[in-house]
Amino acid sequence: MSLRRPPVKQVREPTIALINVVFLMLIFFLIAGSVAPPLDPRVALVDTTELEGRAPPDAAVILPDGTLEMHGEAISLTQIIADDSTPRLVPDRALPAADLVAISRALREAGAEEVWIVTERGME
Repeated sequence: MSLRRPPVKQVREPTIALINVVFLMLIFFLIAGSVAPPLDPRVALVDTTELEGRAPPDAAVILPDGTLEMHGEAISLTQIIADDSTPRLVPDRALPAADLVAISRALREAGAEEVWIVTERGME
Protein backbone atom coordinates (compact mmCIF):
# COMPACT_ATOMS: atom_id res chain seq x y z
CA MET A 1 0.00 0.00 0.00
CA SER A 2 1.45 3.32 -1.10
CA LEU A 3 1.13 6.37 1.13
CA ARG A 4 2.01 8.88 -1.48
CA ARG A 5 0.25 12.14 -1.35
CA PRO A 6 -1.38 13.29 -4.53
CA PRO A 7 0.37 16.29 -6.07
CA VAL A 8 -1.12 19.60 -5.01
CA LYS A 9 -2.47 21.63 -7.86
CA GLN A 10 -1.30 25.20 -7.81
CA VAL A 11 -4.13 27.68 -8.13
CA ARG A 12 -3.38 30.51 -10.54
CA GLU A 13 -4.30 34.06 -9.71
CA PRO A 14 -7.46 35.21 -11.48
CA THR A 15 -5.69 37.98 -13.38
CA ILE A 16 -8.03 37.71 -16.34
CA ALA A 17 -10.96 38.77 -14.15
CA LEU A 18 -8.97 41.74 -12.85
CA ILE A 19 -8.04 42.78 -16.38
CA ASN A 20 -11.69 42.56 -17.42
CA VAL A 21 -12.79 44.78 -14.53
CA VAL A 22 -10.12 47.40 -15.28
CA PHE A 23 -11.05 47.35 -18.96
CA LEU A 24 -14.74 47.83 -18.17
CA MET A 25 -13.90 50.75 -15.85
CA LEU A 26 -11.82 52.33 -18.61
CA ILE A 27 -14.71 52.06 -21.07
CA PHE A 28 -17.13 53.47 -18.48
CA PHE A 29 -15.00 56.54 -17.77
CA LEU A 30 -14.37 57.18 -21.46
CA ILE A 31 -18.11 57.19 -22.12
CA ALA A 32 -19.02 59.13 -18.97
CA GLY A 33 -16.42 61.79 -19.75
CA SER A 34 -17.87 62.46 -23.16
CA VAL A 35 -21.49 62.79 -22.00
CA ALA A 36 -21.19 66.50 -21.20
CA PRO A 37 -21.33 68.58 -24.37
CA PRO A 38 -18.22 70.66 -25.02
CA LEU A 39 -18.34 74.43 -24.66
CA ASP A 40 -19.11 76.29 -27.87
CA PRO A 41 -15.72 77.38 -29.31
CA ARG A 42 -17.16 80.83 -30.15
CA VAL A 43 -17.64 81.58 -26.43
CA ALA A 44 -14.87 83.46 -24.64
CA LEU A 45 -15.17 83.18 -20.87
CA VAL A 46 -14.81 86.22 -18.63
CA ASP A 47 -11.38 86.61 -17.03
CA THR A 48 -11.60 87.64 -13.38
CA THR A 49 -7.94 87.29 -12.43
CA GLU A 50 -7.42 91.06 -12.51
CA LEU A 51 -10.37 91.84 -10.22
CA GLU A 52 -9.59 92.97 -6.71
CA GLY A 53 -11.30 90.90 -4.02
CA ARG A 54 -12.89 93.08 -1.37
CA ALA A 55 -15.94 93.16 0.83
CA PRO A 56 -19.17 94.46 -0.69
CA PRO A 57 -19.71 98.14 0.17
CA ASP A 58 -22.95 97.37 2.03
CA ALA A 59 -21.42 94.65 4.24
CA ALA A 60 -21.02 94.89 8.00
CA VAL A 61 -17.64 93.82 9.35
CA ILE A 62 -17.48 91.78 12.54
CA LEU A 63 -14.23 92.30 14.46
CA PRO A 64 -12.67 89.50 16.55
CA ASP A 65 -14.25 90.89 19.73
CA GLY A 66 -17.74 90.78 18.16
CA THR A 67 -17.99 94.51 17.43
CA LEU A 68 -20.00 95.34 14.30
CA GLU A 69 -18.76 98.07 11.98
CA MET A 70 -20.00 99.48 8.70
CA HIS A 71 -18.02 102.10 6.74
CA GLY A 72 -15.57 102.33 9.65
CA GLU A 73 -18.19 103.22 12.28
CA ALA A 74 -19.70 101.06 14.99
CA ILE A 75 -23.22 99.87 14.19
CA SER A 76 -25.91 97.94 16.07
CA LEU A 77 -27.94 94.95 14.94
CA THR A 78 -31.09 97.07 14.57
CA GLN A 79 -29.25 99.57 12.37
CA ILE A 80 -28.09 96.74 10.12
CA ILE A 81 -31.67 95.50 9.71
CA ALA A 82 -32.91 99.05 9.07
CA ASP A 83 -30.44 99.38 6.17
CA ASP A 84 -31.10 96.00 4.55
CA SER A 85 -33.42 93.05 5.18
CA THR A 86 -30.71 90.75 3.79
CA PRO A 87 -27.53 91.87 5.58
CA ARG A 88 -24.07 90.76 4.50
CA LEU A 89 -21.51 90.06 7.21
CA VAL A 90 -17.74 89.91 6.80
CA PRO A 91 -16.42 88.16 9.92
CA ASP A 92 -12.81 88.36 11.02
CA ARG A 93 -10.95 85.07 10.88
CA ALA A 94 -10.30 85.23 14.64
CA LEU A 95 -14.00 85.61 15.48
CA PRO A 96 -15.22 82.47 17.28
CA ALA A 97 -17.81 80.53 15.27
CA ALA A 98 -20.21 80.53 18.23
CA ASP A 99 -20.19 84.35 18.21
CA LEU A 100 -20.89 84.43 14.46
CA VAL A 101 -23.81 82.04 14.90
CA ALA A 102 -25.17 84.13 17.78
CA ILE A 103 -24.96 87.35 15.74
CA SER A 104 -26.61 85.68 12.75
CA ARG A 105 -29.38 84.29 14.94
CA ALA A 106 -29.93 87.72 16.53
CA LEU A 107 -30.22 89.31 13.09
CA ARG A 108 -32.78 86.70 12.03
CA GLU A 109 -34.78 87.29 15.22
CA ALA A 110 -34.62 91.05 14.61
CA GLY A 111 -36.29 90.59 11.22
CA ALA A 112 -33.63 89.75 8.66
CA GLU A 113 -34.98 87.57 5.85
CA GLU A 114 -31.55 86.07 5.18
CA VAL A 115 -28.05 86.62 6.53
CA TRP A 116 -25.19 86.33 4.06
CA ILE A 117 -21.69 85.52 5.30
CA VAL A 118 -18.98 86.82 2.96
CA THR A 119 -15.82 84.68 3.08
CA GLU A 120 -12.33 85.00 1.69
CA ARG A 121 -13.06 82.57 -1.12
CA GLY A 122 -16.24 84.42 -1.97
CA MET A 123 -14.25 87.63 -2.47
CA GLU A 124 -11.61 86.03 -4.76
